[in-house]
Parts: sequence; structure tokens; C-alpha cells
Amino acid sequence: MNSTHSDQVSLATRIGNRLRGISRLSPTATAGVVIILLFGILALFSDLFMTHDPVSSYPDRILQAPSAQHWFGTDGNGMDVFSRVIYGAKFGFGIAIPAVIIAVIIGVPVGLVAGYRGGILDEVLMRIFDGLRVFPSIILALAVVAATGQSLINVVLVLGFLDSPVFARLVRAEVLALRSSIFVESAVAVGNPTWRILFLHLLPNSIQGAMAQTAVRAAWAVRISATLAFLGVGIQAPTPEWGAMIRQGAEFMVTGQWWVAIFPGLALIFLVFGLNLFGDGIQDILDPRRRASK
Repeated sequence: MNSTHSDQVSLATRIGNRLRGISRLSPTATAGVVIILLFGILALFSDLFMTHDPVSSYPDRILQAPSAQHWFGTDGNGMDVFSRVIYGAKFGFGIAIPAVIIAVIIGVPVGLVAGYRGGILDEVLMRIFDGLRVFPSIILALAVVAATGQSLINVVLVLGFLDSPVFARLVRAEVLALRSSIFVESAVAVGNPTWRILFLHLLPNSIQGAMAQTAVRAAWAVRISATLAFLGVGIQAPTPEWGAMIRQGAEFMVTGQWWVAIFPGLALIFLVFGLNLFGDGIQDILDPRRRASK
């Protein structure tokens, strides 16, 4: 018992020390971390915070205003909005994190190869990725998700694929600047194979900019997935996803039942805001010139 308590205290102390360290480097990143941690706790321990089953309906309590029994009121199906907002945090992280991982897995190797090889291969790869960026992301995502099916996996795959050009461009730009460096020429001279040069020499020195963008791109993924659900193409009700909840609640705004859409909308805004703050703060930490100019 004492050992468990001391472990918890030790963990809390380590987290506090890390936050203080980040705070000294970037208050913006600290604010973002705090918001992300709050939503992460809600997502991981949602069962401890929910007051009702998020998909259970109460036909006799349809569209009830916020009260002691239902803190955020109930929706058009008689479901508890508070519990659904809490549970919806799982989908926020469940979409953003895998989508960014997929984008990095696709984009970073392409950027490495294109930047290092150059020539026709570089032109072909970048023109293909430029083609993905020409179309507005939301329209292309709408078309692909509508064609492949409205499931969580499809939404994650589509968002990850559509966002991969961002990471490819960032890594390629760094590799173009590094491929004529002395350490790369030395690695070639001693006979290192291409894969070793790419992944052991160039990757660690070119990944910094891409990693600084991960939080911002996660915010993009959360926003686009909610937009897809709002437009009726992404994850749909009764699944407690914020975009779908906003879509359902929008029709009740004109009749005065504002709580159905407002509370999931606020949750979406705060999570996206926190991710953007964290991403901006990380860029401040990694780029001293930005920090000095503020």
C-alpha cells in the first residue's frame, strides 16, 4: 500500500518536473500539454467520469435541459450528453494519433528517398504528392470516405494518407540541404549502403521539423474527422463522436435546445486548441530563433 502510494507520488513529481521544464522553455507548450493531458485522462479513464452509459437512451428524458441528473442535458434520443462528450475523447485521440502515425510512416520515407535521390524519382514522387494537396482536403476526404465506407478505420487511413505529403515535404527539404554535407559524403566514401545513409545518417538529422508538426497535424485530423461526421460521411450516431453529436444537435438549436451541440462543440474546440498550442510551443523549443523573437 505504501509502495503504491510512493510510486504515485513519484510519478506525479516526475510529471510536475517535466511540466516545469517545458514551461521555462515555452509557456505555450505547457498550456497545450495541460489541455491535452486533461483530455487524455478523460479518454483513458472515461468510465470513472461518466454518469450514464453513453449509448443508453431514456425515452422519458428526451431533450432535457442540463440538471443535477444530466449535467449537460440529454439529446434527441434521450442520451446523456455529458457522458457522450466524455466518451467522445476516445475518438478524438483514437483518430488523431493513428492518422498522424500513418502520415509519418508514409511521408517520411518518401521524403528521405526523394530528397536524397533527386532527379526524375524526386519529381515523380513530389508531383504525385502535390496532386493530393491540390484538392481541398475536406472534399477529397469526403469523396474517399464515401466510397470506402463510414468506419473508424477508413477515416483514419484516409486522413493519414492525405496528410502524408506534409511530412514528405518537410523531410525532403531537410535532406536536400544535408545530402551534400561532409558527414554524408564521408558515409558514402566508406561504403555505407543507401539504406544506412538514409535511416542512420540523414533521418535523425532531418526528422526534427516533421516531429514539430505532429501535434498540429493531429489537430487537423481531429477537426477534419469531426467535419466528416458533421456532414454525414464520417462516424455516425449513436456512436458518441463529437462531430456526429454536433450534427444531431444543430437541428435543435433553432428550438432552443442549445446544449446538445454546444458541449461537444466546446470539447472539440478545446482539444484542437490544445494540440495547436502544443505544436506551436514545440516549434519554439526546437527553433531558438522563434523563441528569441517573441
